Amino acid sequence: MYTVGLQSAADAFLLSSLKAQVALALLILFILLFFGFGSQKDGAVDGAPVFLPGSHLLAITPFFRRRFEFLNNGFHKTGQSLFQFNMLRETVIVVSGESARKSFFANKHFDLTEGFKMLSGAIPVVKGVTSNLQTKRIAQIHKRLSSVQRNEHLSGLIAPILEDCRRVMETWGPSGTFDPFEKIYELLFQITVRSLSCEELADDPVQVARLKQLYDTLDSGTTPATVLLPWLPGPSMLKKLWATKKIYDIIVRAIDERERSGISKPDTLQMLLDEKDERLVIVGFILGLLVAGARATGTTASWLITYLGDHDSKDEVIAEVEQLLANHVSPNVSYSLSQQLSSIPLEAWESETPVLDSLIRETLRIAQPHTAMRRNLGPDVTIDGKTIPSGAYVLYPFSDVHLNPDVYPDPWRFDPSREEATVPFGYVGWGGGKTHCLGQRLARLELKLVTSMMLLGFRYSLVDKKGEQLDAPPQPNWNDILLCRPEQGSCYLKHEKSMLSL
Repeated sequence: MYTVGLQSAADAFLLSSLKAQVALALLILFILLFFGFGSQKDGAVDGAPVFLPGSHLLAITPFFRRRFEFLNNGFHKTGQSLFQFNMLRETVIVVSGESARKSFFANKHFDLTEGFKMLSGAIPVVKGVTSNLQTKRIAQIHKRLSSVQRNEHLSGLIAPILEDCRRVMETWGPSGTFDPFEKIYELLFQITVRSLSCEELADDPVQVARLKQLYDTLDSGTTPATVLLPWLPGPSMLKKLWATKKIYDIIVRAIDERERSGISKPDTLQMLLDEKDERLVIVGFILGLLVAGARATGTTASWLITYLGDHDSKDEVIAEVEQLLANHVSPNVSYSLSQQLSSIPLEAWESETPVLDSLIRETLRIAQPHTAMRRNLGPDVTIDGKTIPSGAYVLYPFSDVHLNPDVYPDPWRFDPSREEATVPFGYVGWGGGKTHCLGQRLARLELKLVTSMMLLGFRYSLVDKKGEQLDAPPQPNWNDILLCRPEQGSCYLKHEKSMLSL
């Protein structure tokens, strides 16, 4: 695991090419000697899921790089609804189907934290801050996230979020073309910093851009080796270490600045300080949730705006938001668009926007490539007649239900008017069973505010790299497990500012 007190992380990152090659060679040699050259077992023992055929070593890279394709191929190759493979010395069992889904989400011994820690690696790791946390600290972070979404705090975020939207959208110019999976994501990163950290960071565009760059470095540095062998000082691990230390330093400086000033501000950091939380809890809350919130909500916002480019629902959303304005904003007062939207109360955003709710729901179904990861910390359990042993990792790909044509006909088609699935756990966009997205109330509000600003502030359509109208939006890339982005350059937004002042 990383330690925060390492000095000169940047210098450590600048290893010579020779040392990097030697480290890689040692890694390969270690794996081959320690784990062997063998293939998966041709068959499993009675009662166990069938093994995925082929070498278990060859499964590692596809699992991390092309997970959607890898899991689908696994079901196809085995011909089973459950199969298993080895992730180095650990057993991983993949499940699918309605009864397996019910068992997966209902089992109280299937632990998310342990599963995510082993098989994800996409969160910056700082021992005692975002990893190796005591149960008490984890519960405390969850409690603080709930506090962020209390009515008073959430209501207070509406105006600052909309002001962020106005300021960032002004930089797009009165007309032009941009990649929504870059610009919309950047906007959501800014909003996430606003919502989950402090004014010192959110009010400084340079710092926000720097944080985003560092988190992007963490993403690019996440490899099978950094996840499975975090103690090995390879080039990618050193890059992640360097980026993590820089993020940590930025957050700690912001906390120190607030404490030195003695000035109380209406933001999340102040709430954490007022609760007298431990420094490690405060840093861990901000460091971990910034990236988790930005990735999930940024991905959803990018796709939501894209799908609305030439969809019939665009006019319905505009009508819905205009009705909100008519209901809650005086027609005799001349405000900018962001100021008008700020006058709409939280209760109205949450209870008077069924069109936006259906759009968010459908976007999560079709453009969030999640695979639920758990570890069985209880006794052996049986799913569909197959034994899931204690200690095994268990995976459930959301595509099994969200892209299932028997549950959602023509599943790749964006259709917010779809009827809700009636099968058990037929929709898991916000999680299922005992595990749900704890930040969904904030995420919903952010998505509604950004979409409203975009649709009322701009006229836009989908075009290709030549500027020609697209016949249809691109298809989400479920192999991109973090951001689900389509092929680069396949889609742009051609926009023109409306008559309203942002």
